[in-house]
Parts: sequence; C-alpha cells; structure tokens
Amino acid sequence: MDLFETLRALSALPGPSGTEEPVSRAVREMMAPLVDRVYTDRLGNAVGEKNCGRPGAPRLLLDAHLDEIGFVVTGVEEGFLRIQTIGGVDARVLPGREMTILTNPPLFGVVAALPPHLQTAEEMEKTIPLDQLRIDIGMDQQAAAAAVPVGTRAVYRAECFRLGKDQVCGKALDDRACITALLRTLELLRDRELDVDLTVLCSTFEETGGAGAATGAFGARPDLCVAVDVTHGRTPDGPKSGTFPLGGGPAIGVGPNMARWMSQRMEEKAKAAKLPYGLEVLPGDTGTNAWVLQISREGVATGLLSLPLKYMHTPVEVVQLSDLEALAQLLADFITGLGKEAPLCWSC
Repeated sequence: MDLFETLRALSALPGPSGTEEPVSRAVREMMAPLVDRVYTDRLGNAVGEKNCGRPGAPRLLLDAHLDEIGFVVTGVEEGFLRIQTIGGVDARVLPGREMTILTNPPLFGVVAALPPHLQTAEEMEKTIPLDQLRIDIGMDQQAAAAAVPVGTRAVYRAECFRLGKDQVCGKALDDRACITALLRTLELLRDRELDVDLTVLCSTFEETGGAGAATGAFGARPDLCVAVDVTHGRTPDGPKSGTFPLGGGPAIGVGPNMARWMSQRMEEKAKAAKLPYGLEVLPGDTGTNAWVLQISREGVATGLLSLPLKYMHTPVEVVQLSDLEALAQLLADFITGLGKEAPLCWSC
C-alpha cells in the first residue's frame, strides 16, 4: 500500500458528519480485498469483517471515523451564504478560506474577508464571530438561493500534499489518516494467523458525538475494542504537556477510559518491536470514540491508539507517514496472539 496516495485519495473526498457516503464508498472498496465481508449498516458506517475460523473466538473491534468537520448553509443574504459549523471549528482560521459547497455538481466559494485597509484598528484585533461570516460564491441573491438550498453542506477546499520528506498536509486527516492506518493494519495481518475475529468499523458522526461508533459497536457485539484517532502534535507555540512530536510514533492512551491490560500490552508490543511510541495520560473523557465504545451494551474493554497531528480541525492538518506506519505495525502486533494472551477478565 502506498500510504501517501491512499491518504491523498481519502482526504480529497467530502464527508462532514451525516454525509459521509463518498468516503464510506471508497473505504469499502479499499477494504474488500483485505476482509471476508464488507457492508454498510443503518447509520452509514463502513464495516469490514475478518474471521479467524475458530469457534467461540473473541471479537475485536477496531474503530476510526470517516467524518470530518464541516459547515451547513443556514440562509442566503445578498447572494452570500450564511453558515453554521458541523463539529468543532475555530472561526479565526475562516476568513479568506476556499470552500467546496456540496451541491450537485459542487460549487466553489470563499469565506469573505474584509481587507485590512477597510478595518479599524479595533476590528483588526478581534476574531470575526461565526454568525457574521459569509461565503461568497459569485452569484446574486436569486441565483444563489436557487443554487444552494438551506441545509446544504460545505467543507474546506484543500489539496493533500507532501510537506518536507515524510510529512503530509491536507484537510480531514483527522481521521482519514487513521482510516489509512487501519487499512495498512489489515494488509499486515493478511498473512498472519489470527485467534480473534475482527470487525473494522469506519464510523460516522464522530465529530458530532460518536453516534456511528455507539450504534456500530452495539450491532457488532465485540468483546474488546481499540479506537484509533488523532492527538495533538507538538508545535513551537503549543504546550509540551499533552502534545506529541511528529516522528515519535503513536500515543498509547492510559486512563479510566482504557482497560489497563490493553494499554500495557500495547506498550510491551511496541518495546518488543522497537517501535517509537508515547504514553498519553487521559484522566477522563478522551474526546474520541473510545468513550462511547467502552459503554456499549454491558461494557467493552477498550484501548486507544492515537496518531500525532498538527493543526487539528484546520484545512492544513499535518501527520508524519512514519508515525502512521508505526501505528499500523503496533496494532498488527497487538492483535497477533491476542486471543490466547489476553486475561480472562476482559476489563482488568
């Protein structure tokens, strides 16, 4: 698998929460040669199943989410689109951004930005509130209202490209980079003997609360889960605590949302394979699907592996390909032999 080309293909597809089908369709096609069965469930999750053939084998669910942050059109004023956000968007990065409006066919627009020549000194020091921002699509009121119905979604228009030797920049790398990591994990497992049945859940609605993971896990009835998501990459202006350097490998989640034995097993496997890794201490809600996976049905032992990513929830998210490969290698090693090595008490 070419990690960059896979990631570039997935990043290019639009898929804000609730409208993930273009991404889901592509992921199902990519998964099909690597699993025994692929399907879409009622909430739009793309699901792959790979069975080990052993009666009574425990089932492990791997989750990464399909959706990205986005926008929804709430009205048209003088030809300009009013918007609200889908998921967590920082309004400071919006003025001057290029946007793709998800009409059929798509339209392009830009978030209107008042030139500095026309701003007061006070205005230049303030962030423009979201309810005052508009998308310019180059149309008058009548044409814009006819072309873009209220409720139409929009996403950043941004190309995925290499940044330096091993880093990749683009939109929606949260969480398409982790979808790519799961595909790479399946590729690594293709020739290994497994003693667990696998469900790969590429879930919907994570950015708006995790509904896809909650319903997907309920339907799959796993004995244990691993959520794969991004965490904050280290930057010069960011805190050292709670951020992780790109190139330092994945972060293993440690805390009450994660079964202790699963975190320990991940760390042991990373050490044995000499893979770079970090430990991410998360004392409460992890802000990932691990939070809803853990309480599916009567409760599921859950682990969390995170990929360091810079500039989260912007159109210029950045990951390092070596971290993505290390995450996939660690996850494949964690899965191999899991059925016979895991404790009898899944939640210990």
